[in-house]
Amino acid sequence: MQWFKKLGPGIMFAGAAIGVSHLVQSTRAGADYGFGLIWALLLINLIKYPFFAFGVHYTSRTSEDLLTAFSKMGRWVLVVFFMLTLCTMFTFQTAVTIVTAGIATSLTGIGTPVLWAGLILLACFMILLRGRFAVLDTVMKYVVLALTITTVMALIFAWSNTTSSPSWAQTVPTTTAGIAFLIAFMGWMPAPLDLAIWQSLWAVEKKQLDPELKSSQVRWDFNIGYATTIIIGLSFILLGGIVMFDQGQEFSNSGAIFANQLISMYTDSLGQWSKVFIGIAAFTTMFSTSLSTLDGSPRVMAKTSNLLFAPGYRIGYLAWLIILVIGSVLVYLGLTDQMGTLIAFGTVLSFISAPFYAIIIYRVVTGPSLDKAFHPSPLVKFLSLTAIVLLIGFSLWYLSTL
Repeated sequence: MQWFKKLGPGIMFAGAAIGVSHLVQSTRAGADYGFGLIWALLLINLIKYPFFAFGVHYTSRTSEDLLTAFSKMGRWVLVVFFMLTLCTMFTFQTAVTIVTAGIATSLTGIGTPVLWAGLILLACFMILLRGRFAVLDTVMKYVVLALTITTVMALIFAWSNTTSSPSWAQTVPTTTAGIAFLIAFMGWMPAPLDLAIWQSLWAVEKKQLDPELKSSQVRWDFNIGYATTIIIGLSFILLGGIVMFDQGQEFSNSGAIFANQLISMYTDSLGQWSKVFIGIAAFTTMFSTSLSTLDGSPRVMAKTSNLLFAPGYRIGYLAWLIILVIGSVLVYLGLTDQMGTLIAFGTVLSFISAPFYAIIIYRVVTGPSLDKAFHPSPLVKFLSLTAIVLLIGFSLWYLSTL
């Protein structure tokens, strides 16, 4: 089990990534388009891969996080990052908490979504307060393992109990609503690009816990995590297509109601016995995201504050953690029934800001901050630049539909 102990930031990346984008967006992609948007999932994972991998590569070679590298490019980069994160952190945390609370309420039949949201935030807060990275590093391995096993088992059971399934023909949405959904779907798939920055900070922490960790082990850890996000994303598209496609049901924007719809449609289609597998898969998926995002946002904001502001005006990790919890509660109480709006806002902002993150991360790994011996190969540079052009093109395409 020595290899299992070496896992860390890559698994935390998977835990943070596998959340709303997978459980909600992938399931809805399957429900609305059958298997027709699998191409979009695979394409966006391919496009974003180099930039997530660059973050891991840079940190493993320099023992320095990406935010420190950004500070060398100019203060303006940190200011833009700070403002983008401030605009999205409460939305992201609230969205994942709403869905997690809705699933817990549906699964247990006890309490209310508001009560569960409070308990989930409190549980995550206490885990991070008690052990911070060391506890997060351990807990996330088992949470991601559990969600992977239960999700794949749910897919196997669903597939074996269905008599028909959607066509494998791929489709491109042409309506305004369809294009908006596609952009939202791809915006958080597998995760917003700023997650590369979170992962670089986690990698620095992991290196401090395990100084003998090798660069090859860091890359292996990341690739396992990234592959896991693709497998889970495909699983939820297939589950949505098998169980929900062409059922004529309108999905609610309320987190609690959507969670009930999700679980009840699976149990109606597959039988009451499937509720445990679907429920646990859904809950662990969302809990992993709740825990990871509650650590990631305060961690990057604390580091950015440290780099931007004078000592007397810096805000530390614990303060940002408390700010995020309180802010999420306030947003949640005010926008409980607008889960769809929250998710759409966050995913669209993530998508149109993706070219910015891609460009600055590319500049870091091809610039003077990294020894030329460790710069990407010409082929990888070409693929990365192509990916940047595609990200810009997708963003302009979306903006043209507004």
